[in-house]
Amino acid sequence: TIMKVAKYACSSAVRFKQLIACFLSDDETLSQRAAWCLGWAAKMDAAMVMPHIKLLVDQLERTDVHYAVIRNSMRILEAIDIPEDLHGRVMNACFAFIEKPATPAAIKAFSLTTLYNLSKVYPEIQPELKFIIEDCMPHETAAFKSRGKKILKAMK
Repeated sequence: TIMKVAKYACSSAVRFKQLIACFLSDDETLSQRAAWCLGWAAKMDAAMVMPHIKLLVDQLERTDVHYAVIRNSMRILEAIDIPEDLHGRVMNACFAFIEKPATPAAIKAFSLTTLYNLSKVYPEIQPELKFIIEDCMPHETAAFKSRGKKILKAMK
């Protein structure tokens, strides 16, 4: 069903906009399910999601949305070229997610990759990223450790 919805959404800009509307819904169940579909739709056709990137970034700064919305927003952001005018907001959100112990592992992993990708544009964040990875690694999940090790290796 998720794949059918994603494929349907990618069939036209109007339908994709309808999926975005569901994603932004105040109905928590609807927004969670739409977030999952949106993640797949973005994989199917990244160009469809590009006009809506600011809306995804807006979700990262909210405290009243389900983690599924944040997780799927981050999954999309780690895989695309984020518009330059959103770089600062995305970096701030990613660092905040990584530093907050309660953040789910997948969001932290996607945040690490997103920060690494942005560090290619802003090499001055690499020391902070390296420090945070090394500092958090001992008490983090296997997903964080795996992603962190890959990023540390790639930064050398």
